[in-house]
Amino acid sequence: MTSEFSTPSPNSEGGRWALSTGGGKDATLALHRARAEGLSVPLAYSIHEGNTGRIRFHGTPAALLREQADALGLELIQAGTHPDDFESVYLRLLEELVGKEVEGVVYGNIHLRDVRAWYEERTRREGLSHLEPLWGGAPREIAREFVDLGYRATVVGVDLTLGDPSWLGRELDHAFVDQLEGSGVDACGERGEYHTFVWDGPLFRKPVGFRTGRILERDGHQFLDLLSGLGGADG
Repeated sequence: MTSEFSTPSPNSEGGRWALSTGGGKDATLALHRARAEGLSVPLAYSIHEGNTGRIRFHGTPAALLREQADALGLELIQAGTHPDDFESVYLRLLEELVGKEVEGVVYGNIHLRDVRAWYEERTRREGLSHLEPLWGGAPREIAREFVDLGYRATVVGVDLTLGDPSWLGRELDHAFVDQLEGSGVDACGERGEYHTFVWDGPLFRKPVGFRTGRILERDGHQFLDLLSGLGGADG
């Protein structure tokens, strides 16, 4: 890892941290690793599209993300935006975290340097520490660790130029990871090939109940509509 991406070891006896999340597997595993190291991570934030109320590229409704955060014991701060004002909304969220006396932000990036650099520069500019628990890991091993830990996630979004719509509704398991690798796709979907919604696992106080609805298509992506419900997860 080059020095530009070096991250000081956070003090497990120090302050509070916040999780950057879209409700998927990478953010959840980053949270798991951070808490396993003894960090206090009581908050999270998410940004959704203002015109749809859904997490961009994931398609997960903002309301369902609130249920997930509650199950994970997280206070969730949410903000709506459109692509052309994403940065200003993001910076306001960071300012709100500073006001809540948060020490830093935990991210779930793995190997896209430009994406990490964009977030890290702005996070540090606000005086917040930046932590990447998954950074530099092999996507196959990260995906398998997530499954082995007992987390459960459903594929809810697919980029039609990079992925396969037949993945929608699949549970992330070893067979699916093998299928992805066999087709030459990044096992974690780091380039946006697919996105997931995590609904159960070791950190969850209870599973997040939901039902699956129709398939939605927008901007070259297909999404599995998720509907809040007490009947558990379909698919």
